This record gives sequence, C-alpha cells and structure tokens, in this order.
Amino acid sequence: MRFEIPDHKLLVHEVPLPILWGDMDSLGHVNNTVYFRYMEQARVSWIAAISGQVNSEDEGPVIANTFCNFYRPLVFPGSLVVKLYVANPGRTSIDTFVSIERADEPGAAYAEGGATLVWVSIKDGRPLPLPGFMRALEGLPPKLPGGESPPALPGR
Repeated sequence: MRFEIPDHKLLVHEVPLPILWGDMDSLGHVNNTVYFRYMEQARVSWIAAISGQVNSEDEGPVIANTFCNFYRPLVFPGSLVVKLYVANPGRTSIDTFVSIERADEPGAAYAEGGATLVWVSIKDGRPLPLPGFMRALEGLPPKLPGGESPPALPGR
C-alpha cells in the first residue's frame, strides 16, 4: 500500500543531512528506520528554526501517525536534502510531509513520507491549540522553490 502525498502542501523547510556509515544495515543500504529519523530531524529543525525551541516545559508536539514510501535505496557515502511540507493545519494538529533526495540528484525522491503532529500539554497530554506560527500557515498557497514541479513518483 502506498500512501499518497497531497498536491496542496506548502514547502516550509529544507535540511541537508549526511548519510552516515552507521545508517546502513547488513544489506548495504540505509535501514528503513533511519528514514524516520531523517523525517524527524526535518520536523524538529523546522520547529526550532521558526520558534526557537521544539517544546517548552508546558507544551509541544507529539506524533499521531507516520508513514514512509520507499522508492529507491540510499547508500553511503552521500548527502541528502530533506524537504518538509505542511498541509491541513487544524485547531490542534497539522499534517507534515517529507521528500528525501540525494543532494547530487535534485528532484529525484528516494523516499517520501509524513506525520500528523498534535500539539499537546506536557502536563496531561491533552491537545492544545496549535502555536501561532503553525496556525498562520492555514490558507497559504502551496509553493515549490523556483517553480519546480513535484518529483514524479514511480508508477505514475
């Protein structure tokens, strides 16, 4: 089953990441679990860049669900560009989507995935309204750098 990445997403952040030797498994490619760390790093660095911190003593994000579509294996050595998109900001949650590309192959998605973030109280785990910087994304038009087209997905 492949989860679809919506067209109505907004590019909000890019982060360069190295492929580390320790990211690989015994089959000689980046282990599937590491892709989720790449996606996490994109989300965390975006939140920290725009708000100064990921969470406070009182509130912060938790993951309600996550997925990853694997298209081609990543191998060491290499550098990545991880692009973070957002869509559908609600009262307490926002959908995030990620495209993982090799820096030497711009536009060629090796994997794409996403997660729904829910903003919660650290004290009791109950949902809270999204912070202002996330609520401000509602209604903004989707964009890609330089007017690029989204990468073609295999089988389309």
